[in-house]
Amino acid sequence: MPHVMEILGKARVVVENGEVTEVGEPLIGWCPIFDKARGIKEFTKEEIRKNMEFRIKDFGLFTSKRQLDMDIFVGFGASETMMTGLTSGLLDTTVTACDGAGTVISNNPNLVQGIGARISGLVETEPIDETINGINGRGGIVLDPLTARIDPLAGVRKAAQLGYRKIAVTVVFPETAKELREIEKEFDLELVIIGAHVTGIDRQTAQGLIDSVDIVTSCASKQIRELVKPLVQVGSAVPLFGLTQRGKELLLERAKEVDSPLFVSSAKLPSLPEEKQPRELV
Repeated sequence: MPHVMEILGKARVVVENGEVTEVGEPLIGWCPIFDKARGIKEFTKEEIRKNMEFRIKDFGLFTSKRQLDMDIFVGFGASETMMTGLTSGLLDTTVTACDGAGTVISNNPNLVQGIGARISGLVETEPIDETINGINGRGGIVLDPLTARIDPLAGVRKAAQLGYRKIAVTVVFPETAKELREIEKEFDLELVIIGAHVTGIDRQTAQGLIDSVDIVTSCASKQIRELVKPLVQVGSAVPLFGLTQRGKELLLERAKEVDSPLFVSSAKLPSLPEEKQPRELV
């Protein structure tokens, strides 16, 4: 089975044996984050290929050389927010997805950041022993080492059975978030559900996520930007929105660890300067 991930405007990229074998079309033309971080002025198939090849070469994505110790990529990202939640005690553990391993349960802040810093929409992956061993060696738990399946529902159930209660979990689909709320009641948990990878979703999907999650990333989603009524917003170009008190508290806790100066003020949200938004929102 090949590895499949959606990157840079949700373009589908296939990796086999450490080589990029397929690159799909992006849904947007420009993103301020990748312009700032990598100097990418336009999302083309060639730029997308080059970016994935960079991730494979420098970070070992989808290979036996996968790095699991990485620096902060953005001030307010999903992995950075979960990392802070673990160090502050607001979270007991996290349920996320990693290339070469699938769903991972981890209460190690550095591992959570290492897993999440350089991946975006992981669609499918296959087991890589070195990656799984690296996760195990850092105290993480791979849900299914034999298949590397991505299953946040089973991951949260497993975390609950291990005795964790305050759990952050990333989701892509509103149906998953709704099922997680049922699991939350069943096990008497305090979940922080983070909706991610929302570029290109339709209005119904966007509203479903907003209704069920605590934090949602904006990515390049016009629908999320139009429908969201956040309690807190962090960032202005590709912001994260805190939709519940639990989500708000976690994002504000993350703000304490951001090195750059912060301006804090009450405002009508969302606040979305037009010139900073990803180009060709869908």
